[in-house]
Amino acid sequence: MSQSAMTQPSTTAPSHDLVGVGLGPSNLSLAALLEPVTDFHARFFDQRPKFDWHPGLMLPDARLQTSFLKDLVTAADPTSRHSFLAYLVHKKRFYDFVNASFENISRSEFADYLGWVASRVRNASFNTPVREVAFDGARFQVRRNRDTDAAKNLCIATGHRPNLPDWAPAQLDARCFHASEILHRTPDVTGKRVAIVGGGQTGAEVFLTLAREAFGRPASVNWISRRPNFDQLDDSHFADECFTPDYLRLFFRLPEGRKAGIVESQKLKSDGISPSTLREIYHLLYQHRHLSDDDRRLTLSPGREVTGLREGEEVFSLNLHNLMIGEGEAVQADVVILCTGYRTRLPEILQPIIGRMEFDNQGRPRLDESFKVLWEGPSDRRIYMQNTARHSHGIADPQLSLMAWRSAAIVNDLLGRQVYDIEQCPPAINWISESRTEDAGTVAA
Repeated sequence: MSQSAMTQPSTTAPSHDLVGVGLGPSNLSLAALLEPVTDFHARFFDQRPKFDWHPGLMLPDARLQTSFLKDLVTAADPTSRHSFLAYLVHKKRFYDFVNASFENISRSEFADYLGWVASRVRNASFNTPVREVAFDGARFQVRRNRDTDAAKNLCIATGHRPNLPDWAPAQLDARCFHASEILHRTPDVTGKRVAIVGGGQTGAEVFLTLAREAFGRPASVNWISRRPNFDQLDDSHFADECFTPDYLRLFFRLPEGRKAGIVESQKLKSDGISPSTLREIYHLLYQHRHLSDDDRRLTLSPGREVTGLREGEEVFSLNLHNLMIGEGEAVQADVVILCTGYRTRLPEILQPIIGRMEFDNQGRPRLDESFKVLWEGPSDRRIYMQNTARHSHGIADPQLSLMAWRSAAIVNDLLGRQVYDIEQCPPAINWISESRTEDAGTVAA
């Protein structure tokens, strides 16, 4: 059968009110909240054989930076069978968990919770890759390997891809790789010089793991960051007000030209290092510098921008620009680990409909307040996207913080009624005064 024939609707093709593509935490949250809605049929597909959340980066002692109450469902439905508390009760560890009084829970436990929900939710199918999404004028045609499903609506949440700097090698290998692969590669760094590039939480966790010799005893570890220092996450009470539904709505309505600067100014609210991680690193360095005969070199190098990487037969040479003094430096390394974050990329499966979607001047999809893509299709055929709206909805979008609220907002929008009551009391901060003057700038309607 030809590919074009496979994309044609079949009289026997399964028909759904919604098809979700990708089953990371975001679409898993949506699947969990749609499950009890009996008059709506949704199906979610993922190509992986089972749920797995950042398996290559589940480092020892890695901690969640978000409250466990901001799970898949609780903010919308605290009685759901898919809540983190329900997971604790099911696993018969509720009292042990309470007595432990964790400041932050481990990422491995939260990942186990997510996998537990994925194994129980009834509208999810793993090991089911989606090959293409087309639109026939009436419904979306979602082509899988040998089958095609028809859907009135879509929700795309296929995750982010590792962000690789321009200077990174075209082919990554065991000598230079992205941190998301570190547990898959399990590098032996015994006797080697290691350079870690990236000053966020991942860089901190990788530095701590290597300094504790989890992958052998390195000759040296040099943690390089463009940031002026290794700054902690701003998770103060008022900083957390930026991770609320009211703030997201306000941010969405701001003029587009104001948003990028605000997002950049809030970097440490979403991309700083946990204070507990910084404390552990400082304590380790104190022990290393003053109380041991350890001959390893553990170096922290903030304020350096990597401008190039030259690869020799056995060694890398990194060219650095010292932002404090404005001069060049060089670092030699046998292994380079890129803790350079992730980037959003539209999945290739959308190629048949991508020409009908609206994009901003940086090539990012335009979404409305309810996370729907603006497109040329019928208004009752909707394309939702999750984790692609940081630029338009604010710093909370790619985080776990508003995941359940966002899913509930999508459910309400899909059904055209209030399935979940997600309205909140007025915020603690008066972000915009009702008595503002015209020349002070206004919020776009």
